[in-house]
Amino acid sequence: MNVNGYYFPYYTRAPQDDALIENISKAINGEYSAIACYEKLAKMATDEETQKKIAEIREDEIKHYNTFSQIYQSLTGKSATPEISEECSDDYQEALVASLKDEQETVDFYLDIADSTQNPFIRRVFKRAAADEQNHAVWFLYFYTESKG
Repeated sequence: MNVNGYYFPYYTRAPQDDALIENISKAINGEYSAIACYEKLAKMATDEETQKKIAEIREDEIKHYNTFSQIYQSLTGKSATPEISEECSDDYQEALVASLKDEQETVDFYLDIADSTQNPFIRRVFKRAAADEQNHAVWFLYFYTESKG
Protein backbone atom coordinates (compact mmCIF):
# COMPACT_ATOMS: atom_id res chain seq x y z
CA MET A 1 0.00 0.00 0.00
CA ASN A 2 1.41 3.37 -0.96
CA VAL A 3 0.18 6.26 1.19
CA ASN A 4 1.66 9.73 0.73
CA GLY A 5 4.83 8.23 -0.69
CA TYR A 6 5.26 5.71 2.15
CA TYR A 7 5.07 1.99 1.54
CA PHE A 8 3.48 -0.24 4.21
CA PRO A 9 4.01 -3.83 3.03
CA TYR A 10 2.62 -5.56 6.13
CA TYR A 11 -0.66 -3.64 6.02
CA THR A 12 -1.40 -4.72 2.46
CA ARG A 13 -4.35 -7.06 2.47
CA ALA A 14 -3.45 -10.26 0.70
CA PRO A 15 -6.01 -13.01 0.23
CA GLN A 16 -6.94 -14.01 3.76
CA ASP A 17 -4.93 -16.95 5.10
CA ASP A 18 -7.27 -18.54 7.64
CA ALA A 19 -4.64 -20.93 9.06
CA LEU A 20 -2.19 -18.05 9.64
CA ILE A 21 -4.89 -15.96 11.29
CA GLU A 22 -5.91 -18.89 13.51
CA ASN A 23 -2.28 -19.47 14.54
CA ILE A 24 -1.74 -15.78 15.29
CA SER A 25 -4.91 -15.82 17.40
CA LYS A 26 -3.56 -18.85 19.28
CA ALA A 27 -0.23 -17.02 19.77
CA ILE A 28 -2.08 -13.97 21.14
CA ASN A 29 -3.92 -16.19 23.65
CA GLY A 30 -0.64 -17.84 24.65
CA GLU A 31 1.05 -14.49 25.23
CA TYR A 32 -2.00 -13.19 27.13
CA SER A 33 -1.88 -16.28 29.38
CA ALA A 34 1.88 -15.94 29.90
CA ILE A 35 1.54 -12.27 30.88
CA ALA A 36 -0.94 -13.20 33.61
CA CYS A 37 1.06 -16.22 34.77
CA TYR A 38 4.42 -14.45 34.92
CA GLU A 39 2.98 -11.67 37.05
CA LYS A 40 1.87 -14.35 39.51
CA LEU A 41 5.18 -16.25 39.17
CA ALA A 42 7.24 -13.13 39.89
CA LYS A 43 5.31 -12.60 43.13
CA MET A 44 6.03 -16.21 44.17
CA ALA A 45 9.79 -15.92 43.51
CA THR A 46 11.83 -15.88 46.70
CA ASP A 47 14.52 -13.39 45.76
CA GLU A 48 14.52 -9.95 44.19
CA GLU A 49 16.85 -10.87 41.32
CA THR A 50 14.53 -13.67 40.15
CA GLN A 51 11.48 -11.43 40.55
CA LYS A 52 13.14 -8.78 38.40
CA LYS A 53 14.14 -11.26 35.66
CA ILE A 54 10.65 -12.78 35.51
CA ALA A 55 9.24 -9.24 35.25
CA GLU A 56 11.61 -8.63 32.29
CA ILE A 57 10.43 -11.85 30.64
CA ARG A 58 6.85 -10.68 31.19
CA GLU A 59 7.70 -7.39 29.44
CA ASP A 60 8.92 -9.38 26.41
CA GLU A 61 5.60 -11.24 26.40
CA ILE A 62 3.71 -7.94 26.50
CA LYS A 63 5.70 -6.76 23.45
CA HIS A 64 4.91 -10.00 21.62
CA TYR A 65 1.24 -9.71 22.56
CA ASN A 66 1.04 -6.13 21.29
CA THR A 67 2.87 -6.89 18.04
CA PHE A 68 0.84 -10.04 17.33
CA SER A 69 -2.36 -8.11 18.07
CA GLN A 70 -1.36 -5.42 15.56
CA ILE A 71 -0.64 -8.08 12.93
CA TYR A 72 -3.98 -9.75 13.65
CA GLN A 73 -5.78 -6.44 13.24
CA SER A 74 -3.93 -5.68 9.99
CA LEU A 75 -4.89 -9.10 8.58
CA THR A 76 -8.50 -9.23 9.74
CA GLY A 77 -9.53 -5.61 10.15
CA LYS A 78 -10.69 -6.32 13.70
CA SER A 79 -9.20 -6.41 17.17
CA ALA A 80 -8.20 -9.67 18.78
CA THR A 81 -10.23 -10.82 21.77
CA PRO A 82 -7.70 -12.69 23.90
CA GLU A 83 -8.60 -15.46 26.31
CA ILE A 84 -6.59 -17.24 28.97
CA SER A 85 -5.64 -20.51 27.26
CA GLU A 86 -3.63 -22.03 30.11
CA GLU A 87 -4.05 -21.75 33.87
CA CYS A 88 -1.05 -20.91 36.04
CA SER A 89 -0.30 -23.15 39.02
CA ASP A 90 -0.25 -21.73 42.53
CA ASP A 91 2.79 -23.92 43.23
CA TYR A 92 6.06 -22.15 42.33
CA GLN A 93 7.90 -25.31 41.20
CA GLU A 94 4.97 -26.50 39.08
CA ALA A 95 4.55 -23.03 37.54
CA LEU A 96 8.26 -22.93 36.64
CA VAL A 97 8.13 -26.37 34.99
CA ALA A 98 4.94 -25.49 33.10
CA SER A 99 6.46 -22.17 31.98
CA LEU A 100 9.65 -23.89 30.83
CA LYS A 101 7.71 -26.48 28.80
CA ASP A 102 5.38 -23.85 27.36
CA GLU A 103 8.26 -21.61 26.27
CA GLN A 104 10.01 -24.55 24.57
CA GLU A 105 6.85 -25.61 22.72
CA THR A 106 6.21 -22.00 21.73
CA VAL A 107 9.64 -21.78 20.05
CA ASP A 108 8.62 -24.49 17.57
CA PHE A 109 5.14 -23.04 17.12
CA TYR A 110 6.49 -19.57 16.30
CA LEU A 111 9.08 -20.98 13.88
CA ASP A 112 6.27 -22.90 12.16
CA ILE A 113 4.29 -19.66 11.83
CA ALA A 114 7.35 -17.89 10.41
CA ASP A 115 7.88 -20.69 7.89
CA SER A 116 4.21 -20.70 6.85
CA THR A 117 4.02 -17.12 5.62
CA GLN A 118 5.37 -15.26 2.61
CA ASN A 119 5.07 -11.97 4.51
CA PRO A 120 8.61 -10.88 5.46
CA PHE A 121 7.42 -8.70 8.35
CA ILE A 122 5.41 -11.50 9.96
CA ARG A 123 8.23 -13.97 9.34
CA ARG A 124 10.76 -11.64 11.02
CA VAL A 125 8.48 -10.93 14.00
CA PHE A 126 7.85 -14.61 14.72
CA LYS A 127 11.49 -15.62 14.27
CA ARG A 128 12.50 -12.92 16.74
CA ALA A 129 9.76 -13.99 19.15
CA ALA A 130 10.95 -17.62 18.87
CA ALA A 131 14.46 -16.53 19.86
CA ASP A 132 13.03 -14.64 22.85
CA GLU A 133 11.00 -17.69 23.91
CA GLN A 134 14.10 -19.89 23.76
CA ASN A 135 15.90 -17.43 26.01
CA HIS A 136 12.95 -17.42 28.43
CA ALA A 137 13.02 -21.23 28.57
CA VAL A 138 16.68 -21.16 29.59
CA TRP A 139 15.91 -18.68 32.36
CA PHE A 140 13.01 -20.78 33.67
CA LEU A 141 15.25 -23.86 33.67
CA TYR A 142 17.83 -21.87 35.65
CA PHE A 143 15.21 -20.70 38.18
CA TYR A 144 13.89 -24.25 38.56
CA THR A 145 17.39 -25.67 39.07
CA GLU A 146 18.23 -22.95 41.60
CA SER A 147 14.99 -23.48 43.52
CA LYS A 148 15.72 -27.20 43.86
CA GLY A 149 19.06 -26.26 45.48
